[in-house]
Amino acid sequence: MTEMPKFEMPKVEVPEMVREFAEKGVKQAKEGYDKMKAAAEETTDLLENTYTAASKGATEFNMKALDALRANVNASFDFTAAIFGTKTLAEAAEISTAHFRAQFETLTAQTKELSALAQKIATETSEPIKTGVSKNFKFSA
Repeated sequence: MTEMPKFEMPKVEVPEMVREFAEKGVKQAKEGYDKMKAAAEETTDLLENTYTAASKGATEFNMKALDALRANVNASFDFTAAIFGTKTLAEAAEISTAHFRAQFETLTAQTKELSALAQKIATETSEPIKTGVSKNFKFSA
């Protein structure tokens, strides 16, 4: 068997300036990574909080909308029963007018309530994003 010749690497002295430059580059890269990691973690928390607020808000909105629907359906059944119980056309017209007036007022109130709730949900959902984005821009600057 033949032996492999041994090659020795020449000993090269790295100049102090090059070594300092490399160390500084590694330090800056680590600091940049740490900032990016912190921003990514904050963004993840922000998205989780936003999702939670949106889910809670959607549930609350759906419950209010179902309550409104239930009230409107019950009012329609009550109206139908009242109409069938009338004996004259004048009485039916009076019941109809009163019902439609009451329904208009009810629907107006329900619309205002649902609109206000939707606005509140939108604000609660977007506020964490707004705060987080503004914080990250300040952090980056």
